[in-house]
Amino acid sequence: MKPIRLAAALSLLAIAIPALAEAPRLVKQGTATQLHVQGKPMLLIAGELGNSSASSAAYMAPHWQRLKDMHLNTVLAPVAWELIEPVEGRYDWSSVDALIRDARAHDLKLVILWFGAWKNSMSTYIPAWVKRDTARFPRAQQPNGQGVEILSAMAPETLKADAKAYAALMAHIKATDDKQNTVLMMQVENEIGMLPVARDYGPLAEAAYRGPVAPELMAYLSTRRDTLVPKMKQLWEENGAKTTGTWAEVFGGGDAAEEIFTAWYYARFANGLTEAGKVAYPMPMYVNVALNRPGRRPGEYPSGGPLPHLIDVWKAGAPAIDFLAPDIYFPNFVDIIAGYKRPDNPLFIPEANNADHPQVPANALYAIGKHDAIGFGPFSIESIDEKPGALGEAYDVLRQLSPHILAAQGQGRMSAFRPKALYDETIVYAPVTERIGDYRFTVAFADIQRPVPAPDIASYGGIIIQTGPEEYLIAGQGITVTMEPVGPGAPIAGIDSAWEGRFDAKGAWVPGRLLNGDQTHQGRHIRLAPGAFQIQKVRLYRYR
Repeated sequence: MKPIRLAAALSLLAIAIPALAEAPRLVKQGTATQLHVQGKPMLLIAGELGNSSASSAAYMAPHWQRLKDMHLNTVLAPVAWELIEPVEGRYDWSSVDALIRDARAHDLKLVILWFGAWKNSMSTYIPAWVKRDTARFPRAQQPNGQGVEILSAMAPETLKADAKAYAALMAHIKATDDKQNTVLMMQVENEIGMLPVARDYGPLAEAAYRGPVAPELMAYLSTRRDTLVPKMKQLWEENGAKTTGTWAEVFGGGDAAEEIFTAWYYARFANGLTEAGKVAYPMPMYVNVALNRPGRRPGEYPSGGPLPHLIDVWKAGAPAIDFLAPDIYFPNFVDIIAGYKRPDNPLFIPEANNADHPQVPANALYAIGKHDAIGFGPFSIESIDEKPGALGEAYDVLRQLSPHILAAQGQGRMSAFRPKALYDETIVYAPVTERIGDYRFTVAFADIQRPVPAPDIASYGGIIIQTGPEEYLIAGQGITVTMEPVGPGAPIAGIDSAWEGRFDAKGAWVPGRLLNGDQTHQGRHIRLAPGAFQIQKVRLYRYR
């Protein structure tokens, strides 16, 4: 008998042994972080369901195909503790299995939102056996001793019970979905924060607040002093940059110290939950945040969540969490996301206004193109799936561009543009200039030369991706783009060609019109008119 060659033997072995399943994971590419699913990068073109929608398979039945048709590839869906563990220690997976089954049937992925101990600060999705046992699962208290509808983060039994349920959920997802990877990531709790005061005043919290600041937090602040968030650095240094002491001694007392205390214990709770979940099934896990309004005191907004000024506390207290994600309902989107894109914090936007908000499409392009976001998802996505309008168009463009976006992330070959809005809704609509490759692009927001800006100018925006030395994809709506060369060579940029078109399902470019003359202002600029998202494939050249 002839000996079996090594290559043939390995081939037979590969057939005999199934491929090892791999959970989704985060992978660095240049300066960006990407989500890899079964070994390939994926951009999450997403939307978040309303809070109660996912609890009913019948309610969701007509929505799945419509969400697919509006070019989503991922749905963010809540799973409630009260549904999966109605009796302590007895699990009902029917709601989870229905979500996975129906998403899979429509070739959609899921990000699961764990509504455990807290949802929007409150503890309303917990099982009845937790709600009713206030001795074992105590509520947070106000200064007068009055309890609130919020479980105390200080109670060991609460963490133990929540972590047990969360780990059981992760084990079930692994058992039913490890090979298919329908579930891509997990959100740990939802918009954690203390109301209506800055901290819990229950007995456990009172004792801890009078005790020393956690040494882990002190070590973090000391070793990262030069890179701390400015507000945290200023507060700590104004109080003497102490390395030991009570919370009031180190952080000056009052609302500021109490909110940092609250943030630390919420972070430790979320970290314990995350560690338990990852033991069962390690996949990316994040915590989202309800942002604070300027001028409000902690407790008037949800105190202690992973807010911009508290990111360092959360990074110190919850190292198991992969990233912190802002839920953005304020106009100053551009400024907010800049604070969450950090070397230690890849950007993901799980909620960004309601899905019908006119600025959502431009925000999606901006987050992904400017800040290499893993993905983007407006809230209540199913509320518009019959009439997706501009968001459906923008998501179609993102779907077509996904391979090019993923290839460009972290490489300095891509950026995005939109008018900047301030918190008071003032629009800064001046042109924006940025270098991409060997050309400097100036993006104006269409027709701003008119004395009165268009009323919908805040919805304008676009993305530019370099695909070759002088080749670019320019997509969006409501932008006018001019170019100039950078570096040695001829000083004037010309348009060699500009084709409108689209990428087919296999990623091949299907050209439409070759644009020239009036469409490019006789070779002076690229213009994507307001009112319809489009893609243009542009080749530049230089001349004197």
